[in-house]
Amino acid sequence: MLETGSPAPDVVLEDTDGQAVRLSDHRGDHAVLIYFMRSTSCPVCNGHVQDLIRCRDELAADGAQVFVAVPEDRQEAAAWKARRRVPLPVLTGRRGTPHEMIGLSRKVFGSLQQSGSILIDSQGVIRHAHGATMPTGGYDKNGIMAAVRGLRAGRSG
Repeated sequence: MLETGSPAPDVVLEDTDGQAVRLSDHRGDHAVLIYFMRSTSCPVCNGHVQDLIRCRDELAADGAQVFVAVPEDRQEAAAWKARRRVPLPVLTGRRGTPHEMIGLSRKVFGSLQQSGSILIDSQGVIRHAHGATMPTGGYDKNGIMAAVRGLRAGRSG
């Protein structure tokens, strides 16, 4: 798992329209928050996505753009996004899962995909990194909101 304070890797993901999304393209512009779902069929993860949707205006006001990363392929991700009416950009991996690219591996004999989140500031530094094997622990809302508030404090200071 990536560590807070370290430079973010220049990961290239793909959105549900097949467009490349390079994390470095957001440097100097705004922070990026990515929530990594265990799977689109996980009810706990779907609840976390709904909470992020409710918070997205507050997060945007503090300079953070929210993305959701899923381990499924682009077609499955697009179908889930449409079915659930998810207004956030949904990302998949181009080679492997987006989870593997940041160190959220499969645990417990390779059967449970980890979930979690990362917040990368506009300078490309990781300000929050959290992962968990059980989906109930994969969404650290308090940690995310504190890190986002820290972005705001950094802009005004």
